[in-house]
Amino acid sequence: MPLKNWFEAFHRLEDLLDSRRGRKKMVVFIDEMPWLDTPRAGFLSAFEHFWNGWGAGKHNLLLIVCGSATTWMLDKLIHNTGGLYGRTTRELHLRPFSLHHTEMYCKHLGLTMDRYDILQTYMMLGGVPYYWSYFEKGKSLAENIDDLFFTSTGKLSDEFDHLFSSLFGDKDKYRTIVEALSKSRYGLTRDQISDKSDIASGGDLSEMLKALEKSDLIISYYNFGETKRNKYYKLSDPFCLFYLHFIQKHPSQNKRFWQDNQFSPKVTSWKGLAFEDVCFVHQEQIRSALSILGVQAEIYPWCADADGEVAGAQIDMLINRADRVVNMCEMKFYQGEFAIDKEYDKKLRNKIDALLTATKNKKNIQPTLVTTYGLKMNMYSNRIQRVVSMNALFEQPL
Repeated sequence: MPLKNWFEAFHRLEDLLDSRRGRKKMVVFIDEMPWLDTPRAGFLSAFEHFWNGWGAGKHNLLLIVCGSATTWMLDKLIHNTGGLYGRTTRELHLRPFSLHHTEMYCKHLGLTMDRYDILQTYMMLGGVPYYWSYFEKGKSLAENIDDLFFTSTGKLSDEFDHLFSSLFGDKDKYRTIVEALSKSRYGLTRDQISDKSDIASGGDLSEMLKALEKSDLIISYYNFGETKRNKYYKLSDPFCLFYLHFIQKHPSQNKRFWQDNQFSPKVTSWKGLAFEDVCFVHQEQIRSALSILGVQAEIYPWCADADGEVAGAQIDMLINRADRVVNMCEMKFYQGEFAIDKEYDKKLRNKIDALLTATKNKKNIQPTLVTTYGLKMNMYSNRIQRVVSMNALFEQPL
């Protein structure tokens, strides 16, 4: 007999569970719960009545719910102020795969890719298994990217729009925030985001930024040398950064765009920036490679104040440690060992001087190179004190 409403559906569920109740634990799993809560469906009221009136008192009942719509899960369940207030006993945040788990997944899919290619692909897809599952065996990285993004039937050509529709209620505002952040390498403060997105700098914006962080699309940090009043937000999701840079900003009608341009200056320049973003996602692996996991540290990009003494200095990543050491990390995506020449050595010295000025010589600056295949020894290489190779990024996260 067809069910009339959600209240009747949950009553049927109660009857079913009662008929099987014993000493054994019963598990009820509800997948993609947000999509059940359609307008005028009354789902949430019925669910609340089911749990508070019947389920909560059953000690052998385990209820598991999940959903990809971040704002719904936060507002309706985790931060519920009504009948479901304080009802969750544990939250499991399923984050994107790290490079370590992505490599394992590639092996599971039967994809023949070395770490250099896995890293390049991660710069575009991030660690979302759903995206990686579309890769076809026997095709090159470039062929797969063209098939997914640059053909009219590409399975990920419209994924950016679908992503925001599935995660957030007011998708247009969230998308506007992400697009604003994509134009700033070093992030924006909340007031700057408000100005660039035309969204009032109030509680709603704060909640949207929290939801974007919960969805692993952005990260937040406090800038080196500034007060804690200004928190910066930076777009960190590789897929969004790739899409906004190549699909939305520079749409192409060339079905072989990536195959034809993968070694072009434009793509090479983008790879350098994308590698920095991947490194920020793998901060713990970098700290582990430097043997400083036990040292309290703050990690952020750094761009000196335009009005300060060291205006214009830019550093890919700073690891500001409690032991009075600062790792000044330079990120270099390179096809072989990276070699420091006279010009780059001068840039390094200028950055070290800028940091010493900013810290008033109270910190020990350690120039650190994070690169793919290591550092080539020459007359300038001794400037670098620590080297972290690509392999370290593939270590299992702790």
